[in-house]
Amino acid sequence: MKLYLDTSRTTFTVTKVAEPKTDNEGRHKADRKTGELLFVVQVMALDAENGADVLMITVAGQPPKVSVGQTVTPVELEAMPWATNGRNGVAYRAKSLDTKASVKAA
Repeated sequence: MKLYLDTSRTTFTVTKVAEPKTDNEGRHKADRKTGELLFVVQVMALDAENGADVLMITVAGQPPKVSVGQTVTPVELEAMPWATNGRNGVAYRAKSLDTKASVKAA
């Protein structure tokens, strides 16, 4: 089951540009199904009700051409809960980051 997030009331601002997603040995990771290389972009997710959170969003394919301070819209943003070696969290993945984003009304 895929858990897609409703991003309609959230503004996403890039806080760190795309970097290769790497494994523990520094090798560039690839999507298991498609073989496309994975990249991570750090964004600040801001909504009027809950404030801000910093997310690392993974995208496959070419590195997103985004710059710090740019507003983006994650396309098909998916939340993936994980647990490993007593640690747990949520990983985020998007089909792409739309750079033609408009500022959302609060």
